[in-house]
Amino acid sequence: MTSSPAADRGTLLIINGPNLNLLGTREPEIYGTATLSDVEQLATAAAKVAGFGTTCLQSNHEGALVDAIHAARGRSVGIIINAGAYTHTSVALRDAIAGVELPTVEVHISNVHQREEFRHHSYLSPVCTAVIVGAGIHGYELAVSVLDKSLAQTQA
Repeated sequence: MTSSPAADRGTLLIINGPNLNLLGTREPEIYGTATLSDVEQLATAAAKVAGFGTTCLQSNHEGALVDAIHAARGRSVGIIINAGAYTHTSVALRDAIAGVELPTVEVHISNVHQREEFRHHSYLSPVCTAVIVGAGIHGYELAVSVLDKSLAQTQA
């Protein structure tokens, strides 16, 4: 887990799920050549510009992701999550997101709707503020922007 200093607007939790530690080498024709470190640096830089700190976590273990979401309550003001394959299988992640009641943006690097049928369904989407698919790693910057605007509206 990596963190940038909490900024005046709070901290965003950026979660990456299974196999995202292989970014840069795993199926570059689908996911590109950017590494997980590149993704985290991009999201952290966008968050800093918007006045947020970040905490970044990648895990291949569903329970670790659930624990991180639970721990975000009281520590973070919003969540960006790319749950990888757990998007399509995990009711536990869905329930954790719903339970912490933090604005959450679901991100997918590839356009899951152009891929295998099983990737077309997300258990997370119904409890997320927004869903960004197919924008590559730029989707993480877009997610920061969505949370920036969403949080500004609720704080106004």
